[in-house]
Amino acid sequence: MSLTSIRLNNEVEIPLENLSKKLDRSKNYLINQAIREFIARKEMEETLWSDTLEALDSIKSGKAVSGQEVESWLQSWGGPNEKAPPKP
Repeated sequence: MSLTSIRLNNEVEIPLENLSKKLDRSKNYLINQAIREFIARKEMEETLWSDTLEALDSIKSGKAVSGQEVESWLQSWGGPNEKAPPKP
């Protein structure tokens, strides 16, 4: 484990201190938890952005399925004539 020093503004320090007491957890624990959640959220955003760019490239290259085809497929779900997923 490494040691990192940070300076907290009062607008962060005071609520952090109060939350630490309320939850009976150390400020260190809460800060680490917040950083883990922030990193996970940023990684998810990067994944979503990458997926979006990939989807846009796919559309530009003509690999798309119309909304009507998707709707028809969804409407068939659970019925006796359920359709296979549409393919571009």
